[in-house]
Amino acid sequence: MNTLNLVVVTAGLSVPSSTRLLADRLAEATARDLRAAGREVDVRVVELRGLARDIADNLVTGFPPPALRDAVRAVEEADGLIAVTPIFSASYSGLFKSFVDVLDRDALTGKPVLIAATGGTARHSLALEHALRPLFSYLRAAVVPTAVFAASEDWGADGTGGGDGSLAGRIARAAGELAESLAGRPATPRTRPTEQVVPFARQLAALRAH
Repeated sequence: MNTLNLVVVTAGLSVPSSTRLLADRLAEATARDLRAAGREVDVRVVELRGLARDIADNLVTGFPPPALRDAVRAVEEADGLIAVTPIFSASYSGLFKSFVDVLDRDALTGKPVLIAATGGTARHSLALEHALRPLFSYLRAAVVPTAVFAASEDWGADGTGGGDGSLAGRIARAAGELAESLAGRPATPRTRPTEQVVPFARQLAALRAH
């Protein structure tokens, strides 16, 4: 079997970011489980913080800049996805949702997805089930059962408690579920179709025709 492509989308805004830290730990655990199952995996991280302006431009103009186009293509061609967002006002961040909005509506159909989030207190963890899971279910993704939330207190002991309810335990369980859903899948071919550049004058003519 060919190498699997695992893409990690993280919407952390600060540097350093607990959202990026959680994303990295989930990716490492998933890759480790896949390799233990005999599958090779390439991990790519898409950090939305650096694409914020490109995402806004695309929402206004409908034309993705090259860096955003590359990130969208990576998500479309991924065999599996880890999506991590900070929680603001009991839901995913605006940056995270804006990136999802630029994806093709069929981009995640049937794709295994692990959802995760960070927030100041554990009470925000409900956003995973009331906001993130419905979003990805609407996009027809195959969301794994375990979602991972990391509150500020989870990092106090570095999330390394031995119990299954610790952050480390939740990461291990969710990563195992994603790895299991990916281990038997053939890798998605990474295509690079030739892009047809339509002259701007022709685009304007088509708009006038409508």
